[in-house]
Amino acid sequence: MAVRWCLGERKIPLSGNVETDRLLLTRPKFSEVPELYGFLGDPWAMQFTQIDKDLASCRRRIAVHEWRRRRDGFAPWTVRAKGQPEIVGWGGLYDDPFDPGRGPELAFFFQPRAWGQGYGAELSLAALDVADTKVGLPLVSAFAHPNKEASQKLLQKVGFQPERHVESMNRILYRRRRPAC
Repeated sequence: MAVRWCLGERKIPLSGNVETDRLLLTRPKFSEVPELYGFLGDPWAMQFTQIDKDLASCRRRIAVHEWRRRRDGFAPWTVRAKGQPEIVGWGGLYDDPFDPGRGPELAFFFQPRAWGQGYGAELSLAALDVADTKVGLPLVSAFAHPNKEASQKLLQKVGFQPERHVESMNRILYRRRRPAC
């Protein structure tokens, strides 16, 4: 995916769909909650992060993030590989409504069958493009569990730098500053 950091050329509607080379990133729909819960509620797939305990919790997560999209102009997307009807992930930019005060973050969650295909980097670059060219965020944070090396490598690949271990979360805090134009 070509990234235009400072040109602002892209016409990405903040609340609309985004298309990358291989992915379709769309606003989640409530009808998709059962499919999203298939991995957001899977203890193995989500072993390093928040697990939705039931379908109602997953629905609440999606609803609250969509409310924040209307307020902030960004929230996680549902992720599909082009030409495929199944959801492979959920993620993007958000300001965590369940743990407020940390500012804008990047997060990505994928079906285990989608791991290792580069979708996380593609989603992350699209989200950072929105952060830079459409929202103008000066700083985006991300967190990775110390045992989740793939997520740590991905974050560094897309421009994040590790800052410190947050003991209370048992997560490594990563930060990425908006590139100078």
